[in-house]
Amino acid sequence: MNHKNILTIAVIALLATACDYQKTNNIKQIDVNENDEYVYGVHPDSAARQTKNKYAAKPENEVRAIKIREKLFNDSTNAQGN
Repeated sequence: MNHKNILTIAVIALLATACDYQKTNNIKQIDVNENDEYVYGVHPDSAARQTKNKYAAKPENEVRAIKIREKLFNDSTNAQGN
């Protein structure tokens, strides 16, 4: 009885690995960035060559972020009585 179960599992595993699993689970479409080094890099195995955007620090953005954090997090804890 036990050998039949093992044989059944082995046959199912063999059939699952023998076929192309999810062969049709893809989309055929034109890649507009096919040869773009910025997106894909110089070689298919290489990392993409992305530019690093550097922005000048603006202190008003930090003040605004603090006000948003206070509004989102501090007021909700104060409303609960903490």
